[in-house]
Amino acid sequence: MNFADSPEEAAFRAEVRAFIQKEAPKPKRGEGGEESFMNRWQENQEWFKKLGEKGWIAPAWPKEYGGAGMSTMQQFIFNEEMALNRAPRPLHMIIGLGMAGPTIIVHGTEEQRKKYLPGMLRGEDIWCQGYSEPGAGSDLASLQTRAVRDGDDYVVNGQKIWTTLAHMAKYMILLTRTDPDAPKHRGITYFILDMKSPGVEVRPLYNLGGAHEFNEVYFNDVRIPKENIIGEENRGWYSAVTTLDFERSSIGSATGMKQHVEELINYAREHAGDPTSTLKTNPSLRMELADRMVEVEVARMLSYRVASMQNRGLIPNYEASSLKLFSTELNQRIARTAIKILGLYGQLRGEEAPLRGAWAQTFLRSQAYTIEGGTSEIQRNIIAQRGLGLPRD
Repeated sequence: MNFADSPEEAAFRAEVRAFIQKEAPKPKRGEGGEESFMNRWQENQEWFKKLGEKGWIAPAWPKEYGGAGMSTMQQFIFNEEMALNRAPRPLHMIIGLGMAGPTIIVHGTEEQRKKYLPGMLRGEDIWCQGYSEPGAGSDLASLQTRAVRDGDDYVVNGQKIWTTLAHMAKYMILLTRTDPDAPKHRGITYFILDMKSPGVEVRPLYNLGGAHEFNEVYFNDVRIPKENIIGEENRGWYSAVTTLDFERSSIGSATGMKQHVEELINYAREHAGDPTSTLKTNPSLRMELADRMVEVEVARMLSYRVASMQNRGLIPNYEASSLKLFSTELNQRIARTAIKILGLYGQLRGEEAPLRGAWAQTFLRSQAYTIEGGTSEIQRNIIAQRGLGLPRD
């Protein structure tokens, strides 16, 4: 692994850094939740527009579809600089830009590309993901939401759960079972669903922090036109697992975690002389902060490993699972350390609280990290079987 930028990469890094420092709004950190999410979305629209004008709103997309067509290393550098400078990312479009868009580009029709991609790039259309069900989470191929052909439409009945931003989304990428007699990885069809369709019901699910980002979605005789199929009928599983060669190293996450640990170190230094300082009552916290910083560097190295493999044309498998497992559990450890350092102040939220009350929300939200996107148990199974060659249970 070569840690140094090539001359071309160094020039690109300098371009990205200069653009961010000149154009990006000042970073903010505070409480989560729907209200602050909407505020951040509205406040940053001008910044997202500037990113879009350079093609950087969708750096991995081909240029002919409005993206930047960046190489693997360019994507890595772009994401690293965005994280280092704490530039706002268009997270409200992550499912559209990162999942629906790439899948439509690869498997969709030209009509679908013309209809749906521009709204994603302009930041006008929020998308959600209709994958998980109460009985089909980690074992997604066991999904039971049914779609039955009726003339030129499909009639959908069933339920999805943990659907992020479904209450705000205009469209959903939806996996349904269209052939119940086929093996579970077959007989699945991938649709684009208009969330305003009759029969769609969205019910909120609030997380530990009281934020409304997740939802249950119910389908009662919802009609979807056949032209909304992505790919082929009964071959939706293959479309669903499609990814373009876009950056998946999570360097932004590793960089963000390091910034959070540095934030805690600075806070501890500033308050070390306070009579009630937790560093006085619990000196071992110094060691804990050192552990977190070492672990952050491990996460960064795992990110570099994934990016290096992709740059050589390899597909990370258990390596990506190792990164996901380590990073999500580290996020939780950092949040626990933060609450220890802040003491009772760590329970406060709001602008007047220490560090604007960000850590109370972060601690509560962190509990979901090791569940969403594939549980830690699933990641350990992948590492054991594909990395260590151990047999299945």
